[in-house]
Amino acid sequence: MGKTKKTSERIGALIIFFVAALVVMKILNGINEEKVVNANNQQLSYSDWYGSKSIKQVLKENERDYLESLKKSGLINDDKLPAIQAEIETTKSLILKYEAEKTEILLGSANIPRGYWAQDLDGEMGKIVGLREWQKISNDYSNAVAKVNLGILFLQISILFGVIILIIPEAHTTFKLFTGLMFTTGLVGIAISIYGYLFSY
Repeated sequence: MGKTKKTSERIGALIIFFVAALVVMKILNGINEEKVVNANNQQLSYSDWYGSKSIKQVLKENERDYLESLKKSGLINDDKLPAIQAEIETTKSLILKYEAEKTEILLGSANIPRGYWAQDLDGEMGKIVGLREWQKISNDYSNAVAKVNLGILFLQISILFGVIILIIPEAHTTFKLFTGLMFTTGLVGIAISIYGYLFSY
C-alpha cells in the first residue's frame, strides 16, 4: 500500500525545506571559503613583508659590525673617525627602526602602544593587522568552513532519507524510522551549520 497524498505532500515539503537549507548553507560557506583564501593571501603577503624587513635588518647589523671593527682596527685616520661614528649611529637607528616595523607587522598596530607605531600601510599609520592576526583569522574561518561542511553533510543525508521515504510504503515498518532519521539529521545539519557560521570566529 502506498502513501496518502497528504503524507506525500508533507514529505515533499520537508525535502524542499532541507534542500533550501542546504543551498543557503553552501552559499554562506562559499563566502567563508573566500575569506579563508583572502586571509591566506594576506598571511603570505605579511610573511614576505616580515622577511624583507628581517633581511634589511641583518644587512644593517652586518654593516654596523663592519664599521665598528673598522673603527677599532686603528686603520682609520682620526679625522675620519667622526664620520665613521656618525654612520654607525645611523645604522643603529635603522636597525631599531626595522625591529620596530617587524614587531608591528608581526603583532599588528592594535596590539602595540600608539607611540610605538613604526610601519605605515598605504601612507596611513595604525592600519597593520598583523601576521599573527591573519593566521588567527585564517584558522577561525577554516574551522567555520569545516563545521558548515559537516552540517551540509547531515543535510545531504537527510535529503537522501527523504528520497528513501518516498519509495517506502507508508505501512512499512521502516517508514517511521526513516522519517525520524530524516527530520533529526536535517535539524542537526542546520544547527551545526548555523553554529559553524555564526560562532566559530
